[in-house]
Amino acid sequence: MVEYLICFVLLLASTADSTLFTVKQIEKRDSVLTSKQQIDRLLRPGSSYFNLNPFEVLQIDPEATDEELKKRFRALSILVHPDKNQDDPDRAQLAFEAVDKAYKNLLDPEQKKRAVDVIQAGREYVEHNMKEKKKQLKKDGKPQFLEEDDPEMFRQAVYKQTMKLFAELEIKRKEREAKDMHERKRAREEEIETAEKAKREREWQKNFEETRDGRVDSWRSFQAGKSKAKKEKKPRSFLKPPKVKMEQRE
Repeated sequence: MVEYLICFVLLLASTADSTLFTVKQIEKRDSVLTSKQQIDRLLRPGSSYFNLNPFEVLQIDPEATDEELKKRFRALSILVHPDKNQDDPDRAQLAFEAVDKAYKNLLDPEQKKRAVDVIQAGREYVEHNMKEKKKQLKKDGKPQFLEEDDPEMFRQAVYKQTMKLFAELEIKRKEREAKDMHERKRAREEEIETAEKAKREREWQKNFEETRDGRVDSWRSFQAGKSKAKKEKKPRSFLKPPKVKMEQRE
């Protein structure tokens, strides 16, 4: 299941390459997209995985300062705010929530460091693969040229690998969450069962105490009846043997 999701994420990343290239070109030209373009970007198919990278959501470099981050958030949140997109308020709200979540994640030093580490890991992975491929090409006596030598192709390779890493972390997080939920449910069920058992034992003890006097009285009555029957019992009579007459002699 996990492998299937990862393949799905990579497929989405591949289909998004042309869109990303267009986005980057527009960013270089005027730094912003229109409201509709931003909403479409943030809600495109696979956005639940695309938007795991807060820097990608805000379209800002990981090395940007806090002031630049704050400025970018303000500009982007205005573009996608529901009040500014009353013709499509529901989708605008979802886009705004994605932007707000990304901004809050980057305000948290721990979350920001985590995102930076994932991006760095993606870059290092691609660079390592490139070195290994060139070693093999050299060994085979072939030209040591790769597609990733082109800066844009390298960026796209890093983007896809970074997205894969973010997806893997998210899938593992959900698995842990599901496991924790299962454990909490099982513990709760055991807790309820223990409470029910204790309740049954208390009720049994209560019923035992409440009926004890009745049982004692019944026993006493039973013993008294036996004693009375014993006293009223007639003495046993025995048959007396006949007297032997003495024989008289003439």
